[in-house]
Amino acid sequence: MPKIKTHRGAAKRFKKTASGKFKGSHAFHSHILGKKSPKRKRNLRKATFISDADTKQLRRLLP
Repeated sequence: MPKIKTHRGAAKRFKKTASGKFKGSHAFHSHILGKKSPKRKRNLRKATFISDADTKQLRRLLP
């Protein structure tokens, strides 16, 4: 069997942690920022853990 290739687009957006979870950045922080509160924008800067529903698909993309 051939090796499974890494999905390069996903590899640039998500990182796997030591415990096997995935970290990524929040959505909604690229434009139309004037109407969002400073607190909301500040919290969007921080990294977030990907939900369990999406983790199964990410494991396939990032072997």
